[in-house]
Amino acid sequence: MSAPEPSSLPDELERLLRRLRLPYVRHHAPEIVHTARAQRWDPAELLRVLFSEEEKGRDRATRELRRRQAAFPKGKTLDSFDEGASSITAQVQASLSTLEWIDRAENLVVAGPSGTGKSHFVEGLSHLAIERGKRVVWFTLESLAREIAKSRVDGSTAKTISRIVRADLIAIDDIGMLPVGSEEAEAFYRLVDAAYERRSLAVTSNFHPAGFDKLMPKTLATAAVDRLLHHAHVVITDGGSHRLAEATAGTGVVPLT
Repeated sequence: MSAPEPSSLPDELERLLRRLRLPYVRHHAPEIVHTARAQRWDPAELLRVLFSEEEKGRDRATRELRRRQAAFPKGKTLDSFDEGASSITAQVQASLSTLEWIDRAENLVVAGPSGTGKSHFVEGLSHLAIERGKRVVWFTLESLAREIAKSRVDGSTAKTISRIVRADLIAIDDIGMLPVGSEEAEAFYRLVDAAYERRSLAVTSNFHPAGFDKLMPKTLATAAVDRLLHHAHVVITDGGSHRLAEATAGTGVVPLT
């Protein structure tokens, strides 16, 4: 004889849970109440389990929202990062993955040739930060400059910068891939200055920050790099391009049938 199915909630209770905006309690309640009745739970235990499901559901929804708001480029996580193929040592990977540097408002700079896993590693750390309850935003230097330029139209630049630095981690990807104009350089300096000793920046670049004065006006570069590196972990990648290696090995595409 099969066990009885959990019964649906009474209409009045369903209405109350909707009114109080407890969607995860409402979703799980029939099964949990059924189990509680069968196992003769204490009422306090029933409440604990119900509200625990609400908490877990809200946390999941918050993480998903933060991922969408972060506007990650590719959705690459540390699970897909090839630790063995990276020139970043296992010790450094493990140390940075604790995210203690974010708690201390320290910065991370990953510099090296194209295709050596810089963006993948930083994006993986960014996803991990969201999993651990932190807010993250992701920019290229060009998208950051566009964001700042839009704010000049209505004079809300300071407000825009303040909104960005509410994030616990601010990632700026691929500095040096494209020419850096005065607007990009100014936006970069403004953000570095606003985040200094308050929030963490994670920067990837084909150039070591010491060479940023070759990319942007020297005055802005010097002031920005001085603040960026004051409390920073600098990681240098080397070796050949992982993308080129995959292409050469024929593993970058699905074989045609």
